[in-house]
Order: sequence, then structure tokens, then C-alpha cells
Amino acid sequence: MQIAPLSPHDPTELGGYELLGRIGHGGMGQVYLGESPGGEPAAVKVIKPSVVDSETRQRFAQEVEILKTIWGARIAALLDADPEADRPWLATEYIEGLDLSRHVASHGPLPSLLTASLGATLAEALATVHKQGLLHRDLKPANVLLGPNGPKIIDFGLAVFAESSVSLTAPNTVVGTPSCMPPEQANGEKPLTPAVDVYALGAVLLFAASGHLPYQAANIHVLFHQVTDPAKTPDLSGVPDELVPLLTAMLAHQAQDRPALDDVVKQCRAVIEAQGFKVAQARRRLTSHTAAPTQLLDSLLPPAEAPTVPFSPAGEPEAGATAEPPAATGTGIGTETTRVLPPTGPGRTPTLVDHPGPQPEAAGARGPAQIPPSAPTADTGRAPSPLPAPGPPARARGGRPRHSAQARITAQRLREAYAVSATF
Repeated sequence: MQIAPLSPHDPTELGGYELLGRIGHGGMGQVYLGESPGGEPAAVKVIKPSVVDSETRQRFAQEVEILKTIWGARIAALLDADPEADRPWLATEYIEGLDLSRHVASHGPLPSLLTASLGATLAEALATVHKQGLLHRDLKPANVLLGPNGPKIIDFGLAVFAESSVSLTAPNTVVGTPSCMPPEQANGEKPLTPAVDVYALGAVLLFAASGHLPYQAANIHVLFHQVTDPAKTPDLSGVPDELVPLLTAMLAHQAQDRPALDDVVKQCRAVIEAQGFKVAQARRRLTSHTAAPTQLLDSLLPPAEAPTVPFSPAGEPEAGATAEPPAATGTGIGTETTRVLPPTGPGRTPTLVDHPGPQPEAAGARGPAQIPPSAPTADTGRAPSPLPAPGPPARARGGRPRHSAQARITAQRLREAYAVSATF
């Protein structure tokens, strides 16, 4: 999904963040691409006015408090929040790139070297979360973003304190993604342990290496039966032989049979080193392979046509015309999708509402701005990103400066595009 224009009913600013477009939505809220006064991009999550009540606010406030305690290089950081606002919102780090489900749908599974590097990176990140006394509980391919600086984990909306029975979730309900959920979580057992994230990470790595999840079924009840049936083994078809022992252990039916995250890191390192690479080398290869070309915000839509300057037959500008030539109208990179926050969060209905597996977009999906590829660079093998011609500085309504000229151009183009395509 690409960044969509703001609708006439969307806010244009929240908590000092200027909102530029929509990047995702769910049953309980909308996620916008925002920009801080200093130009920092952010994913701004807002609860819909129609569902704002005391319980929703409590769950949202709990998510904010949990996010305040989470830190780590591989975790999307909380930037700011206001759960008491008329429209409760929170802003997190914006990570430009595809999530794992869309990357695999577009480019195919990762080779074993890169899957092992992904495993070591995410296992280390989850271990940091566990040291903070938290569990993610909803790790899945859509919650792993492949940014320009490597993978990061997002969406801690279902995170809970480890070994705690305190929860706002209604009793006898299960919340999460069934296709990546361990048997004990699917059965509603409490308290949950760090082994739930080990299992989910195993499902993520299985998907990265093979393009499918441990269990697949069109009916959610059949899927839950497969997950909770101890006689039903996960489907490891298509997994490279060197990864089968690790994934078999991580997807063990009994929580006590799964390895600790430190052991997962060690086994991933062993797979990497057996292929003659150092872990740091494999990490760089993973980032180079998965990072989408950098998108400039004003390249997400075709640029507006520059005004032409009438010239006289003598070659001089006509009276009253600007003598400067028209600016270049080339577009920037727009061939990959941008970050979309999954529709999970603290305010979602605590029922079995997830689909059996990730629903990636078609592999041929492309952004609205297309350019011919340039020659690849020697260092990365990727085509360089042409920079669009800079526009003049602009001011917002009422003379108030926009946060940046870039933000103003982008917001204006998004709104113009919406006006053109609107059916009313």
C-alpha cells in the first residue's frame, strides 16, 4: 500500500506533527505519515472518534506506557504521545521500506545466509525486550520492517509484561495472529513466557526462507486446530537443510522444548560462519538485499507541471514574465511501497479476527511515480536515486511557516491528487 492522500475529514496536524498522508489503517484507528517541526518523519497513530471511549483510552494509554519502556537498536522508537487528547494519538519512528511479507511476495524467499542473519538480528532484539520484562506476543512478517539500516520490529500493541496475569483483554479470548501463534497462546494459557516469541520468530524465519507459514488453512477454526494439535507438525517444505534443525526446535509444540533466544543467535551464527562469512558481513548483505531504494516524500506523486514562461520572437521574456527557465520536472524514486503499520493495536476487538496468514500485495504493485532505472552503483548494486529539483520555500495558510518546504510540497500534491480522484 502506498501513501494515500488525506481525505477532507482527516486532520492536518496533531500534537505539532504535520500530517502528510495515510500509511495504514485498522478497525480502531488510522496511521498517518507525519513530520515534526524539525523535519523528523513519524508514523502517527490516531484512534477513530467513533470508537473513543473509556476502555479504548485505557488500552491506548497502556500501549503508550509499554512503548515508553521499550528500547533497542532494532525496535521502532516511540517519539511522542497524548492518550488524553480528544483524538488520542501516538507517534513512532517512521521506517521507510517494505515489511517482510511484502518483500518476500515481491522478491521471493531469502537465501539461508540472509535468513540466518535476520534470525540473529531479531533474536537479539527480542532478547532485549525480554530483559525489560516484556513479551511482544504478535511477531509476524508484517511486523518486521526492512529499513535502510536493517530490520526493525514494530507494533507492540499486544505486548504484555512477562509472567503477569494483569491484562485488559477479556477472559476466554485469544488475541494475535493465529498463523504465527504458539499452541499455548492459541489455547489461551496464562501466564505466557518468552517461549511464545521464540515460536513466533521461528514462524517468521520459516516464512523468510520458504515463503509460507507453519500452518495454512482457509478456515480459521481449522487453522487453530492445526496449531494446537500436538500430532500436527509444522510444514517446513522449501526450507534450506542447514536451517531445518533450528526451525524445528523453535516451532516445537511444547514451550520447554524451544531454545532460548541466546541459543537462537548462536545457531544462526553457526549457519553464517559455515558459509565463510562473518556475522557483520551477513548483516550488511541482508540490508543491501532487502532495503528499498530511498523514497523522497515529494516523489510519491507526479510533480505538478512547472509554469511556462512566454518568450517573444527575439528570445526575451515577455513583459511581466519571470526570466528564469522552468524547473526540471523529473521524479524521484517511487517504485517500492512504504512503511504501513499493520492493523493491530491495543484497541482492536479481542476476538479471533486475524486472517490465516499474511495478505501481501500483488508482487507487481508499484508506486504512483515510475522512472526508468539508472545504472547501479559499484558499492551496492542498486540504482542511485535521482533528486528532484528543489522548489521555492512556501508558507502555510495564514502565513504560518510549514515545517519544511518539502513537507508543504508533498502535502499539497497529495491533496490535489485526492481532489482529482474523488468521486464527489
